[in-house]
Amino acid sequence: MKKRILCVPLDPVHDVGIKIIRNELDKHGHKTELLSPDLPMEEIVKHAAFGKYDFIFVSRTLGYGVAELLARFNDYLDAAGVRETSRIVIGGKPITPELAAELGFDKGFGANSTMDEIIAYVEGKAIESTTVGLKREKKNFTDKYSYKFHNKEIESLLSDISDKVISWAKGKTSDGIQRAELRKEIIHSKNEQEKEKIYKKYNAISDPSIVDSNQKRQYIKGVRKVTDEELEQLNLFLTQNHPVAPQKIQHHDKHPLLFKFLGSGCPLLDIIHGKICERWGIDGFLVINPSWEARYEGLLDGYLTHENDGTITSFSNINLLRKSLDPSTLLTVRAHRGLNTPETVMLAGEAGADMVKINLVYGSLGAGTDPERLAVDGIYAIKLAGEHKMPFDIPGNDELSGVPAWKTLAGLLINVMLGIKLSAQPILKPLFCYGPHIVINGQMKNNYIDYNVAKINALRQIVDSPIWPGEPIAFMTQTEERVQAANANSYHAALAASLAVDAITVASTDEAYSRGPICITSRIDTIRAVTDAFRFLGNADFAPTQQAELFTEEIITKITEVLREVNKAENLPQAIYSGCLGNKDDGAYPGKFGKGTIK
Repeated sequence: MKKRILCVPLDPVHDVGIKIIRNELDKHGHKTELLSPDLPMEEIVKHAAFGKYDFIFVSRTLGYGVAELLARFNDYLDAAGVRETSRIVIGGKPITPELAAELGFDKGFGANSTMDEIIAYVEGKAIESTTVGLKREKKNFTDKYSYKFHNKEIESLLSDISDKVISWAKGKTSDGIQRAELRKEIIHSKNEQEKEKIYKKYNAISDPSIVDSNQKRQYIKGVRKVTDEELEQLNLFLTQNHPVAPQKIQHHDKHPLLFKFLGSGCPLLDIIHGKICERWGIDGFLVINPSWEARYEGLLDGYLTHENDGTITSFSNINLLRKSLDPSTLLTVRAHRGLNTPETVMLAGEAGADMVKINLVYGSLGAGTDPERLAVDGIYAIKLAGEHKMPFDIPGNDELSGVPAWKTLAGLLINVMLGIKLSAQPILKPLFCYGPHIVINGQMKNNYIDYNVAKINALRQIVDSPIWPGEPIAFMTQTEERVQAANANSYHAALAASLAVDAITVASTDEAYSRGPICITSRIDTIRAVTDAFRFLGNADFAPTQQAELFTEEIITKITEVLREVNKAENLPQAIYSGCLGNKDDGAYPGKFGKGTIK
């Protein structure tokens, strides 16, 4: 049954919102009448009394004295008998259901109310509220790709390089691999005596400081156990608080998913920040671990907090993060560097993480792990990721070192081919950054668009694979000034959306220059900035100059040259040792952690 509705802008000038609502009501066949915004209250009440309306829709911005004005308006409606026949509804950005009831209205609609909810209320239909809970599905952006190569020479070179390193690694193992296998037994063992025997084997191939931490609770400096009381308080927070009026970041289907880092050192703080970011629409998180984990053989056990950057990679911590975040939120665990890569992937898989981060090249150059050790560990880890159906993302390494883009992208592509051959799902992760090589050689002198576009276009002309610019975008273009940093992220995010990449990672506005813990407000800064950028861009695109095509051709040519050099080496570790994928002139040096430990 169609309703008669009087739309009242009870405001000197603001009537845009109620005009939009009135138009939607008309489209649904209801009979509406819109008053002008400058009528005296007595005239409005007189009009309402004689019109026999089913609903009186009142629009009003709040301010000083408005509560008294609205109360008086309701008194007038009562005196005129309007409330006996009409439902009185108020709407406006600051309105909440509680405030509407307090002011004496039958219903209130605020900034987060949807048109569907308003129509359903008018028509007396039940509609599930969209204001509480995320109510979204988990995204998978790897299944739609074929991993087919378009550049046959590069495909052939990558195939040869991958075959050689897989063959070289066959029959080789490490303490890291053995610990991963022991860790799986520990997780699944139900027998305490049997578990104790497995732990003895694990401790025999772990550093003494890790053993002391796990066995004697003599923790590494800055590490302590999370207390039972803290875990109870976290559970209370999670059960009592749910996302209210959750936001959606993407305005168009081609807009990428948005990821942020977690790794404050405290898993509880990570979770609280994560839950707030979920409400603002964030799609996923990357868990960053402490840098010292890369140097120790073995990982710590239990719910642990750490006073410096990086959240400890324990099964308990990862499991707590995964269970606390919404099931639709994607969780990635960093495993691409250090002496615990296989075990980290094992823990991530067993704890239910969605993705892991692995890069045999970057981890051997920028993170200090011996190339031979990481090749053996990394191949095992990629296989493991495939078995757990966890896609692995491959971060670039030209943001901090001086490695040119084509060497970085060549390294990424080697990992892609290894993933294909080892039955895993790789994700290319080129950087949107103002790295040292770019600064020195001036590829971004005229704009920040052309060279970033060229990286994406070069990879797309080589292989059909998911692309996820990180880590983060806008690296070295943002300052400690919050507005500038938010803007820098939004510009780069809009460029990524224009290129229809699959995902992006953004930093917080205080992340690059943080002099202390990253705060939640700075996390929200960049999420909101990216949301606005996506809305502004919509389904439009950036227009790079002709220089982007020249850069693309140059990058593909030089990637090919790099891969030819790599293929001349006996195997991938030898190519890394010899500097094919980054040398001392680039500021990249082969790592030494774990050197000589391959068995």
